[in-house]
Amino acid sequence: MIGPLEGLPPTVSRAAELALDRKAEDVVALDLRGISSATDFFVLATGNSDIQVRAIADRILEGLAKESVRPLHVEGKDRARWVLLDFVDFVVHVFHPQAREFYQLELLWGDAPTQLFDP
Repeated sequence: MIGPLEGLPPTVSRAAELALDRKAEDVVALDLRGISSATDFFVLATGNSDIQVRAIADRILEGLAKESVRPLHVEGKDRARWVLLDFVDFVVHVFHPQAREFYQLELLWGDAPTQLFDP
């Protein structure tokens, strides 16, 4: 399903908007409620270089921190091929294009309702 997700939390939408602020591509939210016990939502985004991947992740972290939303865990910022920002109820994945193609989270969670965010 491509289109607005029902019950999409404002923080998930905000994370997607912040990614778009740094020109992220293919920004999508996956609704994992009822599918995964690990988290409720994934936000996926692609940056075209290590520098852009890191900039997208930093923008999300800084923007949500201003709203008192902080991650439980951050992983991958040092190499910036796949940065994972774990906010417990949602997880943001910022990928380099080759990493996103390799891991194919959209296919792995293919039965999840999806919302695409346009720039």
